[in-house]
Amino acid sequence: MNKVSIVKYEKPGESVEKAIALSGALDRLKKGDKVFIKPNIVFWSRVVDMPPWGVITTTRVVEDVVKALRKRGAGEIIIGEGTVTTDPTDTLTSAHAFETLGYNKLAKTYDLTVKDIFDCEFKPVDLGDGLTLSFARELLEADLVVNLPVLKTHAQTRVSLGIKNLKGCIDKKGRKLCHSDNMIMDLDAHVAKLSTVVGNVCTIIDGIYTLEKGPGFSGNARRSNIIIASSDMVSADIVGAAALGFDPSEIGHIAIRCKERGMAPSVSSVELVGEPLENVASPHPWDFPYNEDNTLPANMVKRGVTGLSFPKYDHSMCTYCSAIVGLLQFAIGSAYKGKPFDNVQVLTGKMYAPDPYMNHTILMGKCQVKLNKNNPDIKNAIAVPGCPPNLDKLVEGVKKAGIPIDENIFKAFDMAPAMFMAKYAGKKEFTQDFYRIPE
Repeated sequence: MNKVSIVKYEKPGESVEKAIALSGALDRLKKGDKVFIKPNIVFWSRVVDMPPWGVITTTRVVEDVVKALRKRGAGEIIIGEGTVTTDPTDTLTSAHAFETLGYNKLAKTYDLTVKDIFDCEFKPVDLGDGLTLSFARELLEADLVVNLPVLKTHAQTRVSLGIKNLKGCIDKKGRKLCHSDNMIMDLDAHVAKLSTVVGNVCTIIDGIYTLEKGPGFSGNARRSNIIIASSDMVSADIVGAAALGFDPSEIGHIAIRCKERGMAPSVSSVELVGEPLENVASPHPWDFPYNEDNTLPANMVKRGVTGLSFPKYDHSMCTYCSAIVGLLQFAIGSAYKGKPFDNVQVLTGKMYAPDPYMNHTILMGKCQVKLNKNNPDIKNAIAVPGCPPNLDKLVEGVKKAGIPIDENIFKAFDMAPAMFMAKYAGKKEFTQDFYRIPE
């Protein structure tokens, strides 16, 4: 059995060090080893403050891990991450994140390198079953990978922990490929493959803040003060899932990987040390509610919206579309004034087929346009190309369908994260201090 430690976060440095020592997470590190650290900075805004709590790895944990590595004689250390942006040409957002989060200060203080994954050379790796994904060379060539995910939920895979965090080390083409249109080789099956890429991976899950309805800033954060560590990534994820209130066997990618390894997707298959699991485990909702037939978000149903079908996202919708869907639903809901829309359908992902009874069908993004642009069941096809979809064309398309949405909502797209800051106002436990390096 692999050891997994659970430690209550109480003090900088000491708590993370205790989790590492109890679990033996860094026991395989040899003096002079090249180390690749993978935090989670899935989203970032360089325009407004966004709620980072439970969304991205705290700088506090990153620095504590770096200290532990230097204490144990690590050689070259690289911190690498590839942040999701709505503009494929954006090269500034990740740089802003690294600077704001204090990574550049860490680089000077501890003699390490900070790299945007998309500035790395990618190397293809055959993962079997006909799947090849390209990973950052720095990840593949490291003697030890230190995986630093956040303890959070995910709207498609239920949890986003150590295994899922490695998705941030593949190129953009591969990230989109993981969201396949195959019901068997689905997103969870692709994610499970990520855990086979590199052998020497330890995982330290940052649960200082945890997140419901993740993985983004629209979720609900909690101050949980949990650190979970293990030298085995799958074992760490089993305990992380349980700490979030899930039966690990119900997490697709965990169950798949456990079956391949001949281990039960259960806490009974690991050796728990430190804090008892029952002292920290707490159910975290992960799903966004829709109506009974999954054709309309619950908040739109509550608002009384009719004449609209906006089917629930499936596993084939990739992150680049999901970053826009929430704002689109908000804009359409805000445009509803009591009069039914003219039977408008909005389709996302790579799998949804049109309803022939609808008068207007908005094909959101490159994948839907390719799939359905010539579908004879569509009365009025409104194509919104792009990956991610072009926001100007999206506004234009929705208006063509007779929905008078406010285009200013999309012009202020970069301001959207600030809207979610209000729910944390006045709550002292939600402080930016964990994401900054003191002057």
